[in-house]
Amino acid sequence: MKSNGRDLDYYLMPWLGKTMKYIDYFMADGLRDHDIDLTKTQMIMLFRLKMADGQPQNNLAYITNRDKASLARLLTTMENKNLVARIPSKEDGRVNLIYITKHGEEMMENAKPILVKLMDEMQAGLSREDIETVTKVLKKIQENIKTEELVALETK
Repeated sequence: MKSNGRDLDYYLMPWLGKTMKYIDYFMADGLRDHDIDLTKTQMIMLFRLKMADGQPQNNLAYITNRDKASLARLLTTMENKNLVARIPSKEDGRVNLIYITKHGEEMMENAKPILVKLMDEMQAGLSREDIETVTKVLKKIQENIKTEELVALETK
């Protein structure tokens, strides 16, 4: 298939999307193989809370780019697994603050060495230079997107 005279294989987006799908399946299988009952999304949420615990639920919706209903379902699932706790704010009872539980911290700590092992497997055969080049390219793409995103936000 061609666009603007270029084969779509020229563009990075299809390759990034396909690679992310492979990574998602690989990570899910790797965690499951080690009896870690966490999804990638749940891991991301735990890492976010570990960096800044007690986040308002609305902030987490924005940070994770999820709508409020989707985030509420995710948090309910995580609460049922005893990974997080929703506690009403003392200042405003309408606001729920999300905290990582002790069990959530333990699950995250148990998953870390497995994640490192899986990432090492994914990067097998890549030189330091390869990794630096890919990182540089991805950072540039992020800058390009962020620039457009900031312009869009400023015009609202």
